[in-house]
Amino acid sequence: MTPSPNDQTTLPKIHILMATYNGEMHLAEQLKSLAAQNYPNWKLWVRDDASQDQTVPILQAFRDKGHDVHIVQGEQLGTAQNFIALVRDLPDADMSWIAFCDQDDIWLKDRLSRGYSALQNTSQDRPALYSSRTFIQEDGSERHLLSAKRRRAPSFQNALVQNIAAGNTILLNPAATALMQKAAQRKAPVVMHDWAAYLLVMGAGGRMVHDDNPTVIYRQHAENQMGANLKIRAQALRFLLLWQGKFRMWNATNIAFLQSNSTLLAPCNRVILDEFSLLHKPGFFRRLGGLWRLGLYRQTVAGSLALWFAMVFNRL
Repeated sequence: MTPSPNDQTTLPKIHILMATYNGEMHLAEQLKSLAAQNYPNWKLWVRDDASQDQTVPILQAFRDKGHDVHIVQGEQLGTAQNFIALVRDLPDADMSWIAFCDQDDIWLKDRLSRGYSALQNTSQDRPALYSSRTFIQEDGSERHLLSAKRRRAPSFQNALVQNIAAGNTILLNPAATALMQKAAQRKAPVVMHDWAAYLLVMGAGGRMVHDDNPTVIYRQHAENQMGANLKIRAQALRFLLLWQGKFRMWNATNIAFLQSNSTLLAPCNRVILDEFSLLHKPGFFRRLGGLWRLGLYRQTVAGSLALWFAMVFNRL
C-alpha cells in the first residue's frame, strides 16, 4: 500500500511518539525521513527529557516549517518512562494509532504505510501490534546489515522471556493504544516500552504482525540505549547478562508490571503469568516442572537452551 496525498482525509491519523534527549547529532535527518513518509496523515508528539543541547530548537524549526508537531519539555525520566509518559498523556487513546519513534534512526518512506496496511483489517476491538526487521548501520559506516529474522510465532509464552518487537518499528492499532494507556496510567515500572507493548498485546489475546521487510535504518552508535541484535554480539551479551542476574531482574520487573495490570490480560494468560512468577521461587524441581509445563521459548534453539541454563542456576 502506498497512500497518495489525497488520502489524508480518509486515512486515520497516526500519532508518532518520539522521546528525545540530547539528540542534536542525528535528529534533523530523522525528522527529514518523517517528512518523506508516503503515509501522509500523521502528527508528531515529542517529550524531551531535559536535553542540554539543540534538540528542542531543531524540533521547533521542524514545526515552524508547517509540520504537525506537539512538544513537551519535562523532567528527566529515562528512555522507557519518557515513552510511557507520552502514551499516558496522549488524548483520545482509544481512537489513536501510534508509532514509536527513536530520535536517531532514519525511517524508510513506507515505515507507516506498511504497518497500517498490515493491521488495518484487524477487528477494531482486538489489540494489534506491527513491527519489522531493521537495517543496521554501524557508526561511521555506509554498510547496512539486516537484523535477525523472527523464526517462531509471537505469543505470550515468548513475550515473557524475550522481546521481539523492535520499538523503533512498532505501530499499534487503537485497541492496543488504549491497552497501553490503561497500563501507563498505573505507573508500574517497565524494562522497556516496546517489551511492555509486546507483553500486553500478547497477554490480552491480541495479534502481532512481524514484517521481514525492514522499515527503519537503525544507527548503531555509542549513545544508543540498547544495542542492535547482531548474532554473535547478541549471544555473548545475552549470556553475560543472564549470568550477572540482569535477565532475572528484568523478569521480576515484567512480572510486577503484568500483575499490576492483570485485569487487562486474557484469563488463560493470567494463569500462565501466575505460574511463571513461581519460577522465581526456591525449589529446583518446581522450576523444572513449571518451565516444562509453560512451554516458554525464545526465537532460536540457543536462546531456548539458555532458558534451561537459567532455570538450573536460578537466574530466570
